[in-house]
Amino acid sequence: KFLRGLFPTGSHEYEVFRFALAQHQDVPKLVPQVDMVDTGSSFAMTYAFCSQFSKGVYAIMGLYDRRTVNMLMSFCGSLHVCFVTPSFPVQTNNQFVLQLRPQLQEPLMALLEHFYWTRFVYMYSSDSGLSVLQRILDTAAERSWQVTSVNLDTLTESAFIKLLTDLDYKKDYEIIIDCELDRLNSILNLIAAQRRSLKNYHYILANLGFMDLNITEFQKLAPNVTGFQLVNQSDPDVDKINQDWLDFDSKDLKVARRRLRYTGALTYDGVGVMATAFQNLRRQRIDISRRGNAGECLANPPAPWGQGIDIQRALQQVRLQGLTGHVQFDERGHRTNYTLTVMELSHTGPRKIGYWNEKKGYVNTAVYRPVLEEFYGLQNRTYIVTTILEAPYMMLKKNHEQFVGNDRYEGYCAELASEIAKHVGFSYRLELVADGKYGAKDPDTKMWNGMVGELVYGKADMAVAPLTITLVREQVIDFTKPFMSLGISIMIKKPTKSKPGVFSFLDPLAYEIWMCIVFAYIGVSVVLFLVSRFSPYEWQGEDSDDEDETLPDSRRVLPTSSSELSPSSQNQQKEKESPEHTNDFGIFNSLWFSLGAFMQQGCDISPRSLSGRIVGGVWWFFTLIIISSYTANLAAFLTVERMVSPIESAEDLAKQTEIAYGTLDGGSTKEFFRRSKIAVFEKMWSYMRSADPSVFVKSTSEGVIRVRKSKGKYAYLLESSMNEYIEQRKPCDTMKVGGNLDSKGYGVATPKGSPLRNPVNLAVLKLNEQGLLDKLKNRWWYDKGECGIGGGDSKDKTSALSLSNVAGVFYILIGGLGLAMLVALVEFCYKSRIESRRMKELIDAAMMSSSLGGMGASGLGGENGRVVAHDFPKAGTQGLPCMGKAASLGLSTGM
Repeated sequence: KFLRGLFPTGSHEYEVFRFALAQHQDVPKLVPQVDMVDTGSSFAMTYAFCSQFSKGVYAIMGLYDRRTVNMLMSFCGSLHVCFVTPSFPVQTNNQFVLQLRPQLQEPLMALLEHFYWTRFVYMYSSDSGLSVLQRILDTAAERSWQVTSVNLDTLTESAFIKLLTDLDYKKDYEIIIDCELDRLNSILNLIAAQRRSLKNYHYILANLGFMDLNITEFQKLAPNVTGFQLVNQSDPDVDKINQDWLDFDSKDLKVARRRLRYTGALTYDGVGVMATAFQNLRRQRIDISRRGNAGECLANPPAPWGQGIDIQRALQQVRLQGLTGHVQFDERGHRTNYTLTVMELSHTGPRKIGYWNEKKGYVNTAVYRPVLEEFYGLQNRTYIVTTILEAPYMMLKKNHEQFVGNDRYEGYCAELASEIAKHVGFSYRLELVADGKYGAKDPDTKMWNGMVGELVYGKADMAVAPLTITLVREQVIDFTKPFMSLGISIMIKKPTKSKPGVFSFLDPLAYEIWMCIVFAYIGVSVVLFLVSRFSPYEWQGEDSDDEDETLPDSRRVLPTSSSELSPSSQNQQKEKESPEHTNDFGIFNSLWFSLGAFMQQGCDISPRSLSGRIVGGVWWFFTLIIISSYTANLAAFLTVERMVSPIESAEDLAKQTEIAYGTLDGGSTKEFFRRSKIAVFEKMWSYMRSADPSVFVKSTSEGVIRVRKSKGKYAYLLESSMNEYIEQRKPCDTMKVGGNLDSKGYGVATPKGSPLRNPVNLAVLKLNEQGLLDKLKNRWWYDKGECGIGGGDSKDKTSALSLSNVAGVFYILIGGLGLAMLVALVEFCYKSRIESRRMKELIDAAMMSSSLGGMGASGLGGENGRVVAHDFPKAGTQGLPCMGKAASLGLSTGM
């Protein structure tokens, strides 16, 4: 019977197919016939399939891709021909397509749940990743995951490099890559070629050949990589087949021999499945002989092979232990009851961290601690961890008498020691350093004291404390990578917030600008007055005829001749006949117009001449810009109480002598300034060394007290971490200013050559990558702080303005109202005095006329005193408050 094959030319699967047939020589009647075909061409695949079907076939083994998979499934289902393939699995119920490769949806979802991924990037190839993508998107919709999908088939190399840059910028550090081996190798090499640090990244490779990858260069960038392995390389049977494969020689094989890949192992197991099924059919004496012609393949309706069902059933019932583990198929032709090994890329290479199967799901078998030979067997010891009481690193609990052992302590280093012990896997006991010192070398005895001394002389196995990594200490003990980075910083007393003044609303503009505005206002008013005087268009003429025309005809008095009028009436008539010219823009009206425009309120009068309008226009534009600028700055000046700090950096300290500054006497900070060759620090050291009284303090607490009691005249130089902590403690009157003057780190220390050093170092790095060190600092510095967010009083308690911000405006309002009332009273009294004098003159004139002309009405030019009453102003007839009763009585007597 003929075993047909459809493989691309020179493919690894074709080589293994020939090798597997040579290994199964116990089935002599299973004759192979292989067609080398382009699996991506539908026409070529159709011709090859029909050609082999017409010549008689037992089963077909081969490969397909996304362009030909549907065509092959259609032929197999219609003609009942079994197609056994190691290609990527597809979602189908076609029982005649037996898929040797296990599906990855369930193992991948189990791994995502294990790592608690909720935001990640899924990179996939269209061939194998679409079904997995669909499953991920369905789960993401249910669990609110944030998934970014990237189709690798649409990306060029430059586009992929840009994608890597975008991922780094967006901090998308969790990535799944799902594609075939060759392409996966290319992608990993392309990532490695960028030479970016990958310590924060975690990759999951959705591929079954983790051990087949070439990740030597990729591994150097220290990424966190997880993947799946289908073939158990440690199985002796697998190792024997691998050796036979390497020794296998054939003239048809034109490529260099290489290690058996997982797709080759699937091909090998596929040949084994078909050989086993054929033997079972022979034992059952089932005749599977067939004859046909080429027309049967494309017949309509198709003529299926009658014994195809028997072969399909025989293949489906096969159970064997192959290179890829337990081989078994369900009724849909998919692999079932298989086990996948979950691998991790460690610093020493790939290692097993768990496994997945359908019954148990994902089972984690990894112990996340380095298993070093020198450390093996020492886990049963209880290690002595030396430390020192220093808040917030190591502190005694308030009720520490009620506890024993390590439970008496709390703080950053207490939790750090606990986490390190969990990751490395050892028990420990915290012990306070006997002399209460960090560790320095005595210049006389050459002996080390403090925690460094206890490590050097074997009294402790590890030191977990704020111990600075220095050159002299590194020469006698070993340090891990820093668990905290810091530097020398400046502590000053927090300056009081500047309160706004009564006239703080004037602050948005400088006083020079205000003066210029006043002068501009006066100047514009004077110019407007002058141009209005010079321009004839601002003068208005008034004619008496206009007034007469406005009166009704019944009230007009038209004298027949000038002889009928009195002499005074004739003079008035002559004045009315000549027009009177007026100008609205006197000096006071010009000032009022300019003020109204500046206050953006306007005025009842406006210039008529072109020159006057030019003056008004430029003044309006000037006021528009000034008022807009003032309004823009007013918000900031009225709503923010600015904290003015006299010191902002070390340069500010160095160039002044009013504020003293110093360090801890005998500490590493003092040594930094003593040995520094930087000009600014040399100048600072020169001042500190010669200052009187001394600016050095014996302890950090003394330095803090001195800062608080010096009323802003003393600055203390200390390590930034302690500075930030004190800033968060009551009475919240200190603050850190400027950046760090240098850079150093705290490290966990072990004796020279200690087996703890490497495991503890890796544990510290692991904690840092997991973000636990940052969480610990936030917990003990800020979450337990006593000064609120940012230190000191809580910021922005309210955004409302206080009365002190706008008090000056109220003062001006009250002053203006009072001034207006005072001016009104002066005007009232002045006008009353003028009117009283005028009334007296009129009365005297009336009395003189009465005595000369008699009491007749004709002598007065009217009847019944009308002329006299007409000559008095209306105010006089109503009576004035400043006029005495005598004036009123005199009026009555004269009439």
